[in-house]
Amino acid sequence: MKLPASPFTVTDWSKVTPTAHPGETGEALWRTLNIGDLRVRMVEYSPGYLADHWCDRGHVLYVLEGELCSELRDGRKFKLTAGMSYQVSDFGDVAHRSSTVTGATLFIVD
Repeated sequence: MKLPASPFTVTDWSKVTPTAHPGETGEALWRTLNIGDLRVRMVEYSPGYLADHWCDRGHVLYVLEGELCSELRDGRKFKLTAGMSYQVSDFGDVAHRSSTVTGATLFIVD
């Protein structure tokens, strides 16, 4: 990931309109800031959320609140709680998807 040229920007996430993204179960609310090819998001997963797809995009993901399960297509699962993060590349066989029993709030850069 290369950060594109941009001015110093302060974001009040409470003023960014959320968009709803239904999962296989539950939903994700995304508040998104796009800067060129860079996407910065605050994401809220509802309790019982399960992603409806395997994602191949690289991310830096930080859990602000709640608990998240990140599952890799090869079957490995990782439990992340508030204060934990994961980093995954755009390259290699690292398809992943998220789920949560309790709900989670995330900060994601990709």
